[in-house]
Amino acid sequence: MSFLASLVRPLVAFTLAVGFRVELLFQVVLRLGAAWRRRALILDQFWVGGIKVLHVVLLVGFSIGMVVSLQTGIELARIGQQDQIGTLVSLTMAREMGPFITATILAAAVGSALAAEIGTMSVSEELAALEVLSVDVVSYLVVPRLVGLAILCPTLTILCDAVGIFGGGLVARSQLGIGQELYLNSAIDALQVPSQFFELPKDVYVGLFKSFVFGIVIAVISCAAGLKTEGGALGVGNATRAAVRDSIIFVIVLNYLMTWFFYRS
Repeated sequence: MSFLASLVRPLVAFTLAVGFRVELLFQVVLRLGAAWRRRALILDQFWVGGIKVLHVVLLVGFSIGMVVSLQTGIELARIGQQDQIGTLVSLTMAREMGPFITATILAAAVGSALAAEIGTMSVSEELAALEVLSVDVVSYLVVPRLVGLAILCPTLTILCDAVGIFGGGLVARSQLGIGQELYLNSAIDALQVPSQFFELPKDVYVGLFKSFVFGIVIAVISCAAGLKTEGGALGVGNATRAAVRDSIIFVIVLNYLMTWFFYRS
């Protein structure tokens, strides 16, 4: 019985955690009408989750673009196809690396801060005080953070894609002897595949849609971890760690599922 309990207990805890997060997401959706009244708080999230981590996103995106360009360029040069480096770098950044890198950075830098902030409010009974004052905790705390991250993640992804492609171009020219004009033309042509649904090219809007979903997921998981925090300072630390861990895991899983959905045919 103890063996079965050790197997069932984590499964039950995981199911309850997912259920709470889904319920929290629905509560936020029902309160989106209050977003305009919380615009000052949303602007605060733009500062915390955008400006403060912008340099990190740009630096990591630039480095990843250089690495992708160098690694693929070396292999393509062996078969005489190094002129396709721009295509590979732009598609890699727009489809996968840009959204994933941005989401990972936001989960580590912003998601952890959200979980710690709300978790501290929970263990210090500030959330209970807000409820006593008839303040809607979800509308006041969760809605601005979710809306902020849902807007920030795609915005930062665009910047990450741009600097990644630019970094790849520098490596292509300096290390592989590819002209800047040839590189940029191939990169732009690769991202101009027509879409059946939107004005944007498919690779661009798929990457932005991924980022939008990632932003929502990070906000929901981080805020849920903060709201369920208990046990003092130790509980805040556990909630912060769980928020980052679960956010990255869900980002990886959802990234695969969305890639399969959009590119399976």
